Amino acid sequence: MSMRANPFDEIERLFDRLSRQFEEASRTWDSGESFDFLPASAESMSVDLAEHDDAFVVTVDLPGYERDDVDVRVTDHTLTIDAETDESTEEGEPESYLRRERRHRSLHRSLRVPEAVAPEDVTARMKNGVLTVTLPKQETESAKTIKID
Repeated sequence: MSMRANPFDEIERLFDRLSRQFEEASRTWDSGESFDFLPASAESMSVDLAEHDDAFVVTVDLPGYERDDVDVRVTDHTLTIDAETDESTEEGEPESYLRRERRHRSLHRSLRVPEAVAPEDVTARMKNGVLTVTLPKQETESAKTIKID
């Protein structure tokens, strides 16, 4: 007679593994160690793209960045956002630090919009670390009837 595997054993192993991972992470938090173990994707731009009748509106979360740290470029179908900041602005020799976790950060994101936009009419506004870019849709010419000779 064969023994059937208990399906709850696998779930219990999963919970044990998760518990160990949380314990390891909490030790890192309690020790004050750097969070350099976080993947690069933890530092990326969160972007929302909304379509309205006459424009696209892009909302980007850029906490810790100032207006002068952000560069916005647009072509007829692509919005490009570059953000760069240097958090280590304190005076002093590098050797004088006992611990240094503030760093230089730069982010880049290109976003293709579904329709052509009018680059000369694009506006951008930044408030409290949230960048809002309004991309007016480019007027399309109505169809022109061609006479066949």
